[in-house]
Amino acid sequence: MKFNTTALLTSRNTLLSLCVLTAMMALGTSNTAHAGGVALGSTRLIYPQGEKQVNMTISNSDKEQSFLVQSWVSDADGHKSDKFLITPPLFVLKPAKENIVRVMYTGPVLATDKESLFYLNSKAIPSVDKGAIKGNALQIATQSVIKLFVRPANLPVKSSEAPGMLRCDFKSGELIISNPSPYYITLVEFVVDGKRFPNTMVPPKGTQSIKASSGAIAFQTMNDYGALTPKQFCK
Repeated sequence: MKFNTTALLTSRNTLLSLCVLTAMMALGTSNTAHAGGVALGSTRLIYPQGEKQVNMTISNSDKEQSFLVQSWVSDADGHKSDKFLITPPLFVLKPAKENIVRVMYTGPVLATDKESLFYLNSKAIPSVDKGAIKGNALQIATQSVIKLFVRPANLPVKSSEAPGMLRCDFKSGELIISNPSPYYITLVEFVVDGKRFPNTMVPPKGTQSIKASSGAIAFQTMNDYGALTPKQFCK
């Protein structure tokens, strides 16, 4: 059983592989015989500021194939961050097994009045039985990316209260969404005047704008567990 570690370390190859995987899924032409693969245990990770570490489960639902898994943290701009330590950073995940990675913040003190945003990345590449390969073969590495929020203690409002604090204003052909809360808020099922917009994240104590001139504004948000909140309207 061999692993192509070069694919794990080369982002350009990974991007190509992801594009190929997306195309195969869209066309329904994937020839894999295995149901399942590598998945993270949640769609977002909350890191209480001051804690020594938080854990994330990574599982392999494939009953036959092993994967080589590499994990790291990137900043809001997508650059690998040296402010976090992940153990183990690289490991083999056997069929129908799971492993826990520990995420530890080792950088300077972050803002204490609002959340800070990072991303947890996990890349998986399947094992290859070279004896079973005939001719050319395509090996696809997949990468999962979820939001990692470093959250200060003793914030003045609960995260569940934050969506109700959003304020919306139309100005010069734009909808400006203001978020006075200390939390990042992700709008989903986001509709303005009957037109659906992509998921939109509004930073804490900041604003986000989109091209829209008028109309009713409806949305749902993602809570700390990755579940959708009830539909509401922006005031």
